Amino acid sequence: MEESLRLAMRNKTITHNYFVYFMASQSGTLYIGVTNNLEKRTYEHKHKLIEGFSKRYDCDKLVYYEHHTDINVAIAREKQLKKWSRKKKEQLINKENPHWDDLSNEFK
Repeated sequence: MEESLRLAMRNKTITHNYFVYFMASQSGTLYIGVTNNLEKRTYEHKHKLIEGFSKRYDCDKLVYYEHHTDINVAIAREKQLKKWSRKKKEQLINKENPHWDDLSNEFK
């Protein structure tokens, strides 16, 4: 979790948390979603608890996320990212997470 978000949460200055995130499979398939509980949602992806694209394509590695405080902004950003080319999505991930590490390890 980014340091500014940790500080804001500790100081209770944020009332709402929404996350746009990318899950990746071993083969590189990407899933983009939005949630208000990133840790819980990542757990659901990893344990295949929800039917759909990410379960079908085994997208279980959190490789990118963004924090937003407005659900409408988060949904608009998710829609924007879904329209991007594969190359542009990869550039975004590579900028923040060049080794495509599983960022859910931060939750432990």
